[in-house]
Amino acid sequence: MEPLSERLEAELEVRFTYHPPSAEQVPKYNAIRSAAYDFARTLGQLCPESTELTRALDKLDEVVMLANAAIARRS
Repeated sequence: MEPLSERLEAELEVRFTYHPPSAEQVPKYNAIRSAAYDFARTLGQLCPESTELTRALDKLDEVVMLANAAIARRS
């Protein structure tokens, strides 16, 4: 096996280790979840229950997870 570059090793460390939340991060997580919840409720009110709505909610869930990962990993 080839050794990993320093850049890749650093990226793997960021991606695959636990990042406990700091006091400054918690309000950001809460704000993102609250906004996503409000938007999800709007979608639920405006869109008929359907495969498309389910997919939209799945994507919104993904957005929340990725946004939270950005905060956890990069701040």
